[in-house]
Amino acid sequence: MKDLTSQQIAELTLELKVLRDELSQQLKRAEGSAATVTLDQTLVGRVSRMDAMQQQSVALSTRKLTELKLRKVTTALQAVAEGEYGLCRRCEEPIGYPRLQAQPEANLCINCQDCADNQ
Repeated sequence: MKDLTSQQIAELTLELKVLRDELSQQLKRAEGSAATVTLDQTLVGRVSRMDAMQQQSVALSTRKLTELKLRKVTTALQAVAEGEYGLCRRCEEPIGYPRLQAQPEANLCINCQDCADNQ
């Protein structure tokens, strides 16, 4: 597999920066969604409170996934700056351009990702 061209790296870097900004904005918008649910039944009925607790749980889970993806994007941008972007962190082989187009924050080649997923 061949290394990425400078044009491909520039394209993917731009995509990573856009993704970083979108994820940051998403986290800012979601700040209130994970707030503590009020347990006062005089303000909210039991079913409404249970619904709010479920929504809070979903919001917290979504927030964790967004934070994880943001960390991966930040790590990928750091790899670009260090000249190591596009190399698998496990086997050090180039990660395919089509894979990086689909998931620019990927840090494992498809074979190593399959192995990691099956462990």
